[in-house]
Amino acid sequence: MPGAFNFSASPFDCLMLQEQHLVRDSVDVAYFPKGDTILALGAQPTHLFVIIKGFVQQFDGNEVITTYGPDDCFDGRGLMAGKVSSKFVAAEEVVAYQLAKQAVSDLIAANATFGALLFSDLSNKLSALSERQNRHELQSLTMARVDAAFVHPPHFVDADTSILDVVKKFQALRIGAVLVRDARADPPALGIFTTTGLQKAILHGTPLDQLPVRELANFSLVKVRPSDLVGDALASLIKHKVHRVLVAEGEEIHGILEALDLFGFLSNQSYQINEQIIVAQDIVSLKVAAGQITRLITLLHRSGTKVNMIARLVQELNLRLFERTWQLIAPADLLANSCLFVMGSEGRGEQLLKTDQDNGLVLRDGYECSVDLAQVCQEFSAALTDFGYPQCPGNIMVSNPHWRQSVSAFSQMVRLWSVTASPDSLMELAIFLDAHAVCGDTALLESVRASVFDLTAGNDAMLARFAAAINFFGSSQGWWNRLLALGDKEGEQLDLKKIGTFPLVHGIRSLALAHRLTVVSTAGRIEALTAAGKLPEKLATDLIDSLHFFMGLKLKVGLQELDTGHPVSGGIQMEKLSSLDRDLLKDTLGVVKLFKVLLNQRFHLEVL
Repeated sequence: MPGAFNFSASPFDCLMLQEQHLVRDSVDVAYFPKGDTILALGAQPTHLFVIIKGFVQQFDGNEVITTYGPDDCFDGRGLMAGKVSSKFVAAEEVVAYQLAKQAVSDLIAANATFGALLFSDLSNKLSALSERQNRHELQSLTMARVDAAFVHPPHFVDADTSILDVVKKFQALRIGAVLVRDARADPPALGIFTTTGLQKAILHGTPLDQLPVRELANFSLVKVRPSDLVGDALASLIKHKVHRVLVAEGEEIHGILEALDLFGFLSNQSYQINEQIIVAQDIVSLKVAAGQITRLITLLHRSGTKVNMIARLVQELNLRLFERTWQLIAPADLLANSCLFVMGSEGRGEQLLKTDQDNGLVLRDGYECSVDLAQVCQEFSAALTDFGYPQCPGNIMVSNPHWRQSVSAFSQMVRLWSVTASPDSLMELAIFLDAHAVCGDTALLESVRASVFDLTAGNDAMLARFAAAINFFGSSQGWWNRLLALGDKEGEQLDLKKIGTFPLVHGIRSLALAHRLTVVSTAGRIEALTAAGKLPEKLATDLIDSLHFFMGLKLKVGLQELDTGHPVSGGIQMEKLSSLDRDLLKDTLGVVKLFKVLLNQRFHLEVL
């Protein structure tokens, strides 16, 4: 057979060398002219086909349900079942490898991952991929540079400083270690004193205000460079039996790397940024912490961390960041008499890379702010913009009076959304349904949210108009035309949000509204709907898996754009996707297609 078989394409990229030899020994090349039926409905297949050139369409009746292109393979499920359940037709001239059934069976028996990726359902495919990624996670993290971890900024004291004054410095700066400069030593020395040294100081017997830190500082420092690998820094900690190392490049001191932070970096780096946010005393310090979030996302993604875990960590960090920013800007009386909240993907906990601001403010009825409320809200929006969160094109921000109102006024506005049921009002309702409290009195937000359910209960006509937005963006046939890529211009982007994420998220949001569910996240809503018997379990699992795949694919493409100096577009260039991603995209868009059929039946959208 030709020696050019592409073992980098899924599912063949998981084969060992001996298994690759089996493929080479068992494969032939077949040719099919345009319009030829390669596999007929009910046929008993004898080979697995891997496309070299051309495109193959899979039909369910007269409808094209998916399309296969170069490096894609079919029909693994039919091969294992012994009968084809669809018809496969050459959409244009096709050249393909055909791999004998016995060889496929031997590969499945020898390699479980190959079998899962070849003919399993979406959930099992993603589980197999997850297992492969998890094997590399710790190794990837230990290969990161030291300056990717949280290095504490250095704080210096003179060796003659009393330990009492050092303790006061610990409390004032909320730190646990200082670097000690001893100019009297020959040559001048640099040491470290930590909170651990306080125990020795107490046992020393000398009053702490009379005991110079020189006496109990450790001048045998272990050093690493910012460019050293995290794994090497960890080895130094273990070798020298210390809890901290000095990060320095020549004479330039970068700071202190602590064992706790290093271990946290290897398991979960988010708490380091959280600590930076908590101790921040000004907006400038918060901007530094905000800048670390994207780097954290990049590191976690490349280390194989699951996208839902990344999203959960990012949501918590963003909430803490927004909360601390609001606390530094808003006066105490405003903090006590309001509830700041975020909406959209940020509110649902499905946001990864920084996106437009979507936030609002509910005020206690009768409260009058002690300062200029408009100015406070403008400062908050400006601060988030400076942190890298763009202003919302639709002006859905606290700086817009429309999105900062009292409980009564907000509740009245929500009632108008439900009563008028215009496209704009329903859009605002959809945004508000994803509201998640950031800080303040959360009861204020919940009071407004309750008014939504009071008005929509039993209002089938309004619920139908609300749910109908799932059909706003094109037909399902258009998805497969894009995936087929026949006649598309090179570089044309697929809008994953319109064809995948939005109908899934909004469809679940519509069901949650109809059943008065207060949970905000899409996955949480799916679980609640399933528990209530409103969604089939298999479909629910596939919807969650599809959502996470969409999030992961969008993140992967977004990080690639940032790496090449381009802004995050949100679009997907099909020709740049791997065969595995194309395969999974077909599966997940197929899940969305089935879900839309269910929604159209549930809300009787065909009559609108």
